Formats: sequence, C-alpha cells, structure tokens
Amino acid sequence: MEKLKQIYEGKAKRLYETDDPDLLIQEFKDDATAFDATKRGTIVNKGIINNKLSEKLFILLTDKGIPTHFVKRLNDREMLVKRVQIVPVEVTIRNIVAGGMAKLLGLEEGIVLKDAVLEYHYKEDKLHDPLINEYHIKALKIATDKELDTIKKYSFMVNEALKAFFNSKGLTLVDFKLEFGRNKNKIILADEISPDTCRLWDKETNEKLDKDRFRRDLGGVEEAYQEVLRRVLE
Repeated sequence: MEKLKQIYEGKAKRLYETDDPDLLIQEFKDDATAFDATKRGTIVNKGIINNKLSEKLFILLTDKGIPTHFVKRLNDREMLVKRVQIVPVEVTIRNIVAGGMAKLLGLEEGIVLKDAVLEYHYKEDKLHDPLINEYHIKALKIATDKELDTIKKYSFMVNEALKAFFNSKGLTLVDFKLEFGRNKNKIILADEISPDTCRLWDKETNEKLDKDRFRRDLGGVEEAYQEVLRRVLE
C-alpha cells in the first residue's frame, strides 16, 4: 500500500491518501493537547501506544457487530483505514460523573450514574465544541434522523462492549468520546479508542490512567498509558 500526500493533520493524528482512493493511512502522533489546545505537550510513544490500543479495540468492536473504519495496523504508528466523511459531532458516553459533566452540572466527580448519559458536542474549534442536542443537529443538517439513530445505537453498543472488556482488565470505563463517519452512505465508527479519548480508572484504587494525568499535571503520564496497553494486551 503506497503512502501518498498528507490530506489532514489534527491534534493527535495525520491522514494520508494511498493508491486506493477508498483507503487512507492514519498516523498517530506523540503530541498532546488539552483545553482547546491551549495546553500543549508531548507524551513519549503515545502514538505507538494509541495505535496498538485502537487496533485491539476496533477488532473487539467489529466482533460485536459495530462497523469501524479500521482495516489493519501497518506498523508502530500507522493503521490502514477506510475513507470516511466525518459527521461533525463528538458523542460522549458517561458512566461516572467526571470532567465536563461535573463542571457543567456542579456535581462531584466519581458519582456512578444509574444509566449511561449520552452527550453530543458540535465539532467546531472556533466555538469550543459546544454541547448540543438532537434538535440542533437537525437544524444544522449535520445528520439525518436515521443516521442519528444509528449513531446512538452504536454508541451504547460500544459502551457495553468496552465496559465489560476494560472491567476484565481491572479498569473502570468512566467516560469516552466517539466519532463517526459516512462510508458508502453507511455510518461507521472512526477516529481512535485510547487513553486520549477514554477516561480509565484503576478498578481497585481509582487511580487515573488516561489523559487527565496530562490535563491536570498529575505526572506519570507515559507510565499510565503504558500500563493501559500492558493490561489490554495481556
């Protein structure tokens, strides 16, 4: 598979065209950002870890009946993915109060939610990815009713699959964000699944093993990412 020109660079990844118009190469970077990229840094080998974790978790989800853009991992930092048109909505599923939900609603972090909470955020950097609802999505013509139903269904399926998997590895899935795209008019899961996009706490100690260690200057960031990889692959 020949790697051609770069067509996109985001905060954590680059995308390249290939000699197949339907396939792209997704490269994972070590760059780390937080708070709308006002905080920047580097997490050593983050790209390698997130690539390997995403491979494992995309395969898991595919086996659970959730279509994803993942085709195969090419090397330490790159995977081959299906070309998608990203739906400009981030979906967040919350199982435990943390981060934005704690701040928004004035709740104490760590409260276990009886039912998972689903949030939509409009992917627009200059607006700071505002929280929106289904009516906003319809008004902005971001997705059809059918597409939104599919996104919602897949999001809750992902939650059940990941919660069970991480639990088996001694990890609590606090919350996570997902991105979806259109591939041949079908909605599929895209982006990545990693400690960049998931809040993961140790099941016994509630130690944070995710990007919050970078956001909150807790130290031990690289070690936390390595520990998640070790547990997921064991």
